[in-house]
Amino acid sequence: MSTFAGVTRIAYRRRASPLHAARAPIAAAYGAALACSALTVKNPILLAALLIAVLVAAFSAGVGRQLLGAFRLTVLPVVLLIVVVNVLDSRGGLTVFARLGDWGVLGQVNLTVEAVVYGLVIALRLLVTMLACLLVVCAADPDELLLACRRFSPHSALTATLATRLIPVLGADAQRLAEAQRCRPDGGARGTRGRLAVIRATVGGALERSLDVAAVLEMRGYGSRGRTLSARRPLSRHDIAFLAAAIAVLGCSIFAALSGAAPFQAYPLLSLPLTSGVFILAGLMLLLALFPFLSRRGIEP
Repeated sequence: MSTFAGVTRIAYRRRASPLHAARAPIAAAYGAALACSALTVKNPILLAALLIAVLVAAFSAGVGRQLLGAFRLTVLPVVLLIVVVNVLDSRGGLTVFARLGDWGVLGQVNLTVEAVVYGLVIALRLLVTMLACLLVVCAADPDELLLACRRFSPHSALTATLATRLIPVLGADAQRLAEAQRCRPDGGARGTRGRLAVIRATVGGALERSLDVAAVLEMRGYGSRGRTLSARRPLSRHDIAFLAAAIAVLGCSIFAALSGAAPFQAYPLLSLPLTSGVFILAGLMLLLALFPFLSRRGIEP
């Protein structure tokens, strides 16, 4: 895992963890369930439980350093941006703590406690969703995911696989194009316009190259529906555990959203009842999300 400017790069790497031992589609479904749960619930206590679940799952899978680094880089700007925009835009709160007068197009700007809290809730939902997606990136094998998509679109899956594997070639292409542009008599386009021209040419060349190679491989039988690379293997204990955890966590979030078991209201007055049911539901979601990591049988070091 390489680093840049002291920050660990987000990328997949095979590790000895239950999440890596599960199939890539199931690992992706597990992360998607956590992300969808964060988008479903609004109660800050449940969102905090989901945030803890994602971070603990990342450390249990051996990718906690990557997610923690991304969290440190994004938490402050995301929170500040969303809270400031929501506070300036919202007009629904009744608990005013600052009156800033008339701001022309924005009208009368009054800062309310409800707008601050709702902005924090939106930022928390966004952070949990982002970290859950990064967990999938670090724990789900991209080649296996593309292979799983082969049954739906063999040509697209093969093309996407080749395009991702040609990333080092793309870097060399971009460098050569930039050098060629600087060697032109007129100097070529400079600044943002020049960089966009190089990016456009590089992406276009990558797609053309991947399509050509995919066509050649398909002529040799790769990517065809009638051919399988290996026999279908049965679901492992880790596959079943993470699939059950994904369904259970998503089911709890839908239950909380539809039943009102975890009420939360930001406007017009802030309402966050701290009942025992809310904490029980938060603890249940946390345990359900993390119980697949308890079993490490069959994990190769």
